[in-house]
Amino acid sequence: MKKYEYVEVEIGRFIGAISEEHREIIDEYAAKGYRYAGFIPTTITDHGKITSMDLIFEKDE
Repeated sequence: MKKYEYVEVEIGRFIGAISEEHREIIDEYAAKGYRYAGFIPTTITDHGKITSMDLIFEKDE
């Protein structure tokens, strides 16, 4: 059976905003034995820009 963890990441609301927070989070969860499984956008603007997403991590229980 797999165990899943979801971590919300906010992306700047300014045009062209860049986020590097995801790299630290992925490294942190890898150190805990999790594997990065993907992401799901959780907030999208009317123009299609993703402003927040959940990073998904999994590991065997």
